[in-house]
Amino acid sequence: MKFLIVFVALFALAVAAPDAEILRQDSDVGPESFSYGVETSDGFSANAAGQLNNVGSDHESLAVQGSYRYVGDDGVTYEVKYVADENGFQPQGAHLPVA
Repeated sequence: MKFLIVFVALFALAVAAPDAEILRQDSDVGPESFSYGVETSDGFSANAAGQLNNVGSDHESLAVQGSYRYVGDDGVTYEVKYVADENGFQPQGAHLPVA
């Protein structure tokens, strides 16, 4: 499952920016945790790390912390930091509304 998440993220990056070169790409996928990072020549970068909680119980859950950054069509660099866990996806960014 974790491998699939990392693979889909990297595949989406490759399809979305065919003219960008990958400057950095690393990943570490284990049975109970993962991390990855990628950076491209067009200003995009993404990093995430996840940990499987409550291993072996009926309440297993994946907790992920990460961020991504990109240059928008308006030339502004946008950055989103997030946590995704049993409480859902919780993004934070200067350009995002606060509830």
